Amino acid sequence: MTTLTLVRHGETDWNLQRRIQGSTDIPLNDTGRRQARDAAEVLRARLAGDGPLVVAASDLSRARETAGIIAAALGAAEPRTYPELRERNYGDAEGVDIAEFRERWGDWDHAVVPRAEAWADVRVRALSGLRAAIRDARRTSFPIAPSLVVVSHGALIREVIRHASGGDFPLAGERLANGSAHTFLMERDRLSLLDYSGISV
Repeated sequence: MTTLTLVRHGETDWNLQRRIQGSTDIPLNDTGRRQARDAAEVLRARLAGDGPLVVAASDLSRARETAGIIAAALGAAEPRTYPELRERNYGDAEGVDIAEFRERWGDWDHAVVPRAEAWADVRVRALSGLRAAIRDARRTSFPIAPSLVVVSHGALIREVIRHASGGDFPLAGERLANGSAHTFLMERDRLSLLDYSGISV
């Protein structure tokens, strides 16, 4: 049994400009670095006394840097990165702002964007990456079960929440803020949602 906390990376300039990043590698800005430090403090309180802590991340720089800040603040080893935990590839929508997105492709949840990665493929990839991260974390801390913090991306985390909740969450109109943390339990191959931090838009 492993407690898994998924953290959305801190803010980038494209987040601030409400532009879609997807797999485009945009770095954190100063606000994002502060959000990473704030997330570390939340995790310090939440995970106190839970045994060994392992931090992992997507290999995109905004997630990797957020994870590094969290790991350093919590005294964990340098995060291992996993390409499978990257953000969804949004195809033709990458770099487009939200207003243009809606004008060209309509409602966010039902938009069909040319060359974008299919949601089903995002889910399969995300779960594969999380299983690998959990396996590696367990090996690192054996024989004591670790707490694992994984820094990833908004759309990927939403898809994991959908999977773990049987499609009940996140609720319509909710978004996941930069630096927000969402908690799951992995027992064998079953992923259960314990809590998430959706905010209304």
